[in-house]
Amino acid sequence: MSSAILHIKDSYYFEVPKVFAPSKKQHLSEFDNYWIRLDPDYQDWEAKRQVDALEGSSIELPESPEALLAEYHQWRSADANFAKPFDVFLEEAPSQKWFQTIIEENSAAKTEWQGIKAAAEDVRGSEDSYTATHEWSPEKIADYNHQLSGKLVIPQPFGELRNHYAMDSGIGISKYMILLTVGAIVIFYLCRKAGEMLLSGQKSRVTSIIEVFLEFIRDQIAKPTIGEKDAHRFVPFLWTLFLFILIMNLLGIIPFLGAPTASFAVTTSLALMVIAVSIGSGIKRFGVFGFLKNQVPGMDLHWTMALLIVPMIWIIEVAGFFIKHAVLSVRLLANMVAGHLVLLALMGIAVSAAGAASWWIAAPLSIFGAVAIDCLELFVAFLQAYVFTFLSGLFIGAAIHHH
Repeated sequence: MSSAILHIKDSYYFEVPKVFAPSKKQHLSEFDNYWIRLDPDYQDWEAKRQVDALEGSSIELPESPEALLAEYHQWRSADANFAKPFDVFLEEAPSQKWFQTIIEENSAAKTEWQGIKAAAEDVRGSEDSYTATHEWSPEKIADYNHQLSGKLVIPQPFGELRNHYAMDSGIGISKYMILLTVGAIVIFYLCRKAGEMLLSGQKSRVTSIIEVFLEFIRDQIAKPTIGEKDAHRFVPFLWTLFLFILIMNLLGIIPFLGAPTASFAVTTSLALMVIAVSIGSGIKRFGVFGFLKNQVPGMDLHWTMALLIVPMIWIIEVAGFFIKHAVLSVRLLANMVAGHLVLLALMGIAVSAAGAASWWIAAPLSIFGAVAIDCLELFVAFLQAYVFTFLSGLFIGAAIHHH
């Protein structure tokens, strides 16, 4: 799940300035197993142990150990196989079909291989022999600490990490999951508090702001897109949708957090919620058959022409129904990612000009440009929340009204 573009994809850690969370580990036992297993030196050492164990087992190698290790190094150098250990190479690589066939057909060999793999993957059990090698040095510890400084890894009680961006097993708790949960709690608390204050006749700045948002969603989105008669039924959903997307968008402006709406999984989930409400409301209003029939606009055609044209139009309309909801997801994602890309490009100008005579011009321009883009992202955060909610209202309105 790693991303070279400002960690746009989700991660299993929070990033802070290194000075606030320095890593000062001094021994192998202080590092997590997954982190050590990602080290190419450790993976080479582990691969050598596995090959040696295979040589002493009933599994016959088709080539020399050196050739097999060289093939593994070449396979691991591909981007798709980055940081994958030797056992994954044997179990997944197309070139190792011989090994996969043996494991599938020979249960004894499979059991033997599981034991070899478990012994090689036991980082703690192999601590003495690994720390005795030249690869495990004060320089390597310092490099580990440098890479881990500033990273607050999220505890994973329900699974194990493969790396900072992917789970090896179980259910992971990611950074965006925490931000989404916190955002939902904040919305629930503020709205509940505002409701209690309004019912008691009290006023505050928070309640006034929330009331303005509510009236805006009701009068400028729900009523124009869904209609006066049905708007009140969907105002709570649209209001929640707007506030949730807005808060998620605004989190992207806060340094070291990132916007969850820059994740395809988040925007897709939001679009699926809208399509579920649209279909559910349409079926509740017209029934299943009536909802499907309502996808075709009314046309005064002779029955002979209708037999030919209506099925084609129905297919086009149903496809369009799902496509426009998919575009709803992609539009929000693209707009939130675009801001990160522009910031990256602007700051890249200053970095690329380092050491050149033009640096004194490029650096201030990049800084001012980044600040300007950040201000623009503030506007985009509100705009995209509005656009997503407005289009959601349009799609729901289309689902519950006759065409």
